[in-house]
Amino acid sequence: TDARRHHDPQVRGFASDNYAGAHPEVLAAIALANGGHQVAYGEDDYTGHLQRVMHSHFGPTAEAFPVFNGTGANVVALQALTDRWGAVICAESAHINVDEGGAPERMGGLKLLTVPTPDGKLTPELIDRQAYGWDDEHRAMPQVVSITQNTELGTVYTPDEIRA
Repeated sequence: TDARRHHDPQVRGFASDNYAGAHPEVLAAIALANGGHQVAYGEDDYTGHLQRVMHSHFGPTAEAFPVFNGTGANVVALQALTDRWGAVICAESAHINVDEGGAPERMGGLKLLTVPTPDGKLTPELIDRQAYGWDDEHRAMPQVVSITQNTELGTVYTPDEIRA
């Protein structure tokens, strides 16, 4: 039996942003936003406010791309960070490789360069296995390293491991 398909409602699942309903404050804000008319395609008052907050916190060139869920957020973020010939280095067990239903490749056109790891964590030495071929214009060029603080295997990076 697939445990994800037959989930025990008494057990809290944190593997996906789709496992639980929205917080009541989020639902109230959505209901409030749904009460009137707004210009579409990012020109609405809510997106304008979001962009102003982003600029005040992160500088005038920062932009936010509101998306529906975590898969969309991962794909959009990786697309924003890579050129069309770029690639993303990730652990073979990485969330973007095993839990996104192929969305990074199919929807984002991204090349994932996976690295086998014993514990789901990348190290500089493991990254070096995929960081080669800079002089080969026919190879997807590694441009992004993707790590997840809590890996799919249940391990956690230390601050020193992330700094490395």
